[in-house]
Amino acid sequence: MNDQPSSSNRRPRKPGKPYRRPQKDPVRMLAFEALRAVDERDAYANLVLPPLLRKARDKGDFDARDAALATELVYGTLRRQGTYDAIVAACIDRPLREVDPPVLDVLNLGVHQLLGTRIPTHAAVSASVELARVVLGDGRAKFVNAVLRKVSADDLDGWLAKVAPSYDEDPEDHLAVVHSHPRWVVSALWDSLGGGRAGIEDLLEADNERPEVTLVARPGRTTAEAVLTEVGEESALPGRWSPYAVRLAEGGEPGSFDVVKSGRAGVQDEGSQLVALALANAPIEGSDRKWLDGCAGPGGKAAMLAGLAAERGAVLLASEKQPHRAGLVAKALDGNPGPYQVIAADGTRPPWLPGTFDRILMDVPCTGLGALRRRPEARWRRRIEDLEGFAPLQRSLLRGALEAVRVGGVVGYATCSPHLAETRAVVDDVLKGNDGAELIDARPLLEGVPAVGDGPDIQLWPHLHGTDAMYLALIRRTA
Repeated sequence: MNDQPSSSNRRPRKPGKPYRRPQKDPVRMLAFEALRAVDERDAYANLVLPPLLRKARDKGDFDARDAALATELVYGTLRRQGTYDAIVAACIDRPLREVDPPVLDVLNLGVHQLLGTRIPTHAAVSASVELARVVLGDGRAKFVNAVLRKVSADDLDGWLAKVAPSYDEDPEDHLAVVHSHPRWVVSALWDSLGGGRAGIEDLLEADNERPEVTLVARPGRTTAEAVLTEVGEESALPGRWSPYAVRLAEGGEPGSFDVVKSGRAGVQDEGSQLVALALANAPIEGSDRKWLDGCAGPGGKAAMLAGLAAERGAVLLASEKQPHRAGLVAKALDGNPGPYQVIAADGTRPPWLPGTFDRILMDVPCTGLGALRRRPEARWRRRIEDLEGFAPLQRSLLRGALEAVRVGGVVGYATCSPHLAETRAVVDDVLKGNDGAELIDARPLLEGVPAVGDGPDIQLWPHLHGTDAMYLALIRRTA
């Protein structure tokens, strides 16, 4: 007996939905491309993103709002990566390390849209799934869709209550998850800052904020007042601390201004400007004719020092070990009103004679933990072991500078890291048993700048000064 229904009794099948090709969203495609470059090539977002944005604008795909959204997606995702990883891990049934990095990038982009922006939930999920279809394929797009729908069930505060340990149980791990910093970085910053919970939370929050773009009016070429006039007071404000600083309004594009194109002004954090000014204004005994920037790349401080030196009839030698970075220094100094020289040289094996210079700035290579606002990916890239790699170089460069400065002259030891192992520990080690050098108080040289530490060195902070966490110790050679 045939149990199959006769053809006359069968229901007609519904026609299947036609396959719809995924639509490319230029903004999210660009953000994904930038994140992959950061992950795959160890690139920095602040170097990768601008050329991608220029290319998109040249093709006519982008307007100013698109560029702003792409920038927010890239930097926001990188800053909050640790928090978002913890949330994604709570929504999947496998270890996070087993999720392919491109999938995790798409997921974190989606999580940032859901929890870190005002993009509506439906739009955030659908746009992320569409991106996944384009760059990952339909199969993995279903996984992205499932995870993001779980994430969308709660807001950021709700998720933090679920995935972060309590502060009382583990203060450092709590802060690491809530403020998206590796635990060892939280611990190091807390040690350097001192104090209780409020201060470290303010610092970690400041690291996750978009920094202002600050211009420097290069001495001898223009003034801050002239820059303000050219840029327009509706687009800029005076600096907080440096007399050469101009702060751009949010969204201001520095490269669009003629004063920057001509080199009369440049982009430079106000903390970096203060370090150069303090070194230039430190009291010395005797002549003041020969200045050295011993780690000059990429050239911001060197350009400022060259201008200040020219105003006093002094000459700056800007030295940088890497030839391509020495080229950047030469570009930054091009147009300086007075004489200067740029060379490619190793500060640990210098070509100059001992006792040659009156002033020396040695802004040494470091972990960069003071600039996490500008380079958010650095917090995930750096390891505590990196400190051991930098330590010998930092000490060698400072010793070399103390040999190169003449008796009565001054060396400025600077880092863009507040880590005690890269700041006071280096200075203390080099000066230990050295009867021919002494620390001088740098604090009076930053007149009007509050909360720079107990001295004689100075430490700037993002949450207190709106600058990178620059450190400076001034050392006079006495014998």
